[in-house]
Amino acid sequence: MRRLFAILFCALIAIAAPAHARTTEDEQFWLNLTAMGPVSGDLVYFAEIQPRIGDGVSRADQTILRGGLGWKLSSSVTVYQGYAHVALPVKDGRDVNEERSFQQANWAIGKPWGGELSSRTRLEQRWRSDGDDMGWRLREMLRYEKPLGGKAMSALVYGEGFVALNSTDWGAKSGFDQLRSFIGAEIGLGGASAAEIGYLNQWIDQRGGNARVNHVASITLFFRH
Repeated sequence: MRRLFAILFCALIAIAAPAHARTTEDEQFWLNLTAMGPVSGDLVYFAEIQPRIGDGVSRADQTILRGGLGWKLSSSVTVYQGYAHVALPVKDGRDVNEERSFQQANWAIGKPWGGELSSRTRLEQRWRSDGDDMGWRLREMLRYEKPLGGKAMSALVYGEGFVALNSTDWGAKSGFDQLRSFIGAEIGLGGASAAEIGYLNQWIDQRGGNARVNHVASITLFFRH
């Protein structure tokens, strides 16, 4: 458990090192609306819409529609098969669409230090309208939350690493792709629903010593039933 938490902590501070490379930066706002719950027995689902506003929070950067059906293997492990559609507006050009199939495993690892530690592993197959190749990408998130004086609010931190498993004709390059680091709070909204509000740092490797850093005000609303 201590080793896993150390990895998550290192992910959150790792963004400081690439910041000294040649970087471009942007301020963005991401909103995620997610509904989730049981379908029947151990069959569960989630569905989400996620608009992202970039370019100094002045225009739509992308919109993601994503959903999945899952099966609870145990009280701590759930696996999903899902699909996502991503719309990428191009300024003064033709918009790009990306389609993704993905497989996902959620694991509630344990409750160290009075909080909750969990993992999400996602394997994606990606197609884009500006190319013919299929890209493979692996994403791994470690997440830790700890109640603050009660159940209504928790401190929340997570790190998610992305690795492209192959190169494509539409621009994906095999190797490390990006790191997302989040710090904020989870606020109960009644029942099992909650809001996650905080700062997300997205560091994207653009190869050749170049990088992009997005500073994101992030709000996620989970409607659980």
